[in-house]
Amino acid sequence: MAIDSDTLRERLDSATAHLDPPYAVVDLTAFDANAAALADRAGGKPVRAASKSIRSRELTTRVLGRPGWAGVMAFTLSEAIWLVRSGVTDDALVAYPTAERAALAELAADPALAAAVTLMIDGTEQLDLVDAVRAPGRRPELRVCLELDASWRPLGGRVHVGVRRSPVHSARAAGALAAAVAARPGFRLVGLMAYEAQIAGLGDAPPGRAVMGAAIRLAQRGSYRELLARRGAAVAAVREHADLEFVNGGGTGSVAATSADPAVTEVTAGSGLYGPTLFDAYRAWQPTPAAFFACAVVRRPTPQLATVLGGGWIASGPAERSRLPRPWLPAGLTLVGTEGAGEVQTPLAGAAAAGLRVGDRVWFRHAKAGELCEHVNELHLVSGDEVVATVPTYRGEGHAFL
Repeated sequence: MAIDSDTLRERLDSATAHLDPPYAVVDLTAFDANAAALADRAGGKPVRAASKSIRSRELTTRVLGRPGWAGVMAFTLSEAIWLVRSGVTDDALVAYPTAERAALAELAADPALAAAVTLMIDGTEQLDLVDAVRAPGRRPELRVCLELDASWRPLGGRVHVGVRRSPVHSARAAGALAAAVAARPGFRLVGLMAYEAQIAGLGDAPPGRAVMGAAIRLAQRGSYRELLARRGAAVAAVREHADLEFVNGGGTGSVAATSADPAVTEVTAGSGLYGPTLFDAYRAWQPTPAAFFACAVVRRPTPQLATVLGGGWIASGPAERSRLPRPWLPAGLTLVGTEGAGEVQTPLAGAAAAGLRVGDRVWFRHAKAGELCEHVNELHLVSGDEVVATVPTYRGEGHAFL
């Protein structure tokens, strides 16, 4: 969606004129448009909301109320329990294996909770941990999902393309683990997940790096073809031992491609709702920027520079420029190379800096989606040129799950 930066800045400034920076806002028009676009790209398969990329119960509830969205992918077990108990969802898939003993004990003590939460596993040692917390005969049957490693390992495995996740890579290994789960009392294998991070989470058109972009696209095409065959074979192998309810895959960057896989029954997305800067480097689809944070100009060290208070909200991942927040409005601002985005101050250069005055707001976009919410207690929801609601983030409700 094309953005008129001047109009957007006027709307955001007008809506939040009564607030003192720093604060964060979500433009509901863009948020809802992104939610609709992601559902459309899923081609009729349900989209599971990735809560780590949202980190607000109210906004998770909002997207789950839209057509095409169903269920939550939580990032910790304690978060999944909280979302179920508070009525956000009755279908929470925990995205990573857990070692939270207290949360496991709570899950194992409540049949209703056990029916709503699915644990992620990639080995029998995780089942052993659950059994050590509460033995099978003393708990309800627990739902589990097997994670298939989706990385690409060409040249006989001498090259690894993707992230380091599950040790279960082959269809044969997936079938063997499924058989082991089926033989264990107290567990029911209900799902399989394969997250193709090298496709879903890696932009294929990095700015100013044409050769790198071409290499990424080549690797993504090869990885997709390989995974299409391997995931289908793994699902077939697992179905010999379990009646799967779902096969999950994808992320914001691969919703359309992953949903086209006949073995996949649902896809996951979350970052595309907020539209952080990392997704500006995708060719297939770019979400409309919907989440912003504002900092105030507090000094003018030179006529060509304006300095805001704070702003150093750095994203996780490799320590490189792509993880820095981006000064977005007014257009034409850049970070200063010797300081970047600082803990207490961020000097800004560029054509627009000379026009800024003390007290003006500068609007930034975060590099990643949900991590923005770790810096603020609330999100101001903007519609048109007014704040229509203010809702708490996880941090604002006193939770820091990870």
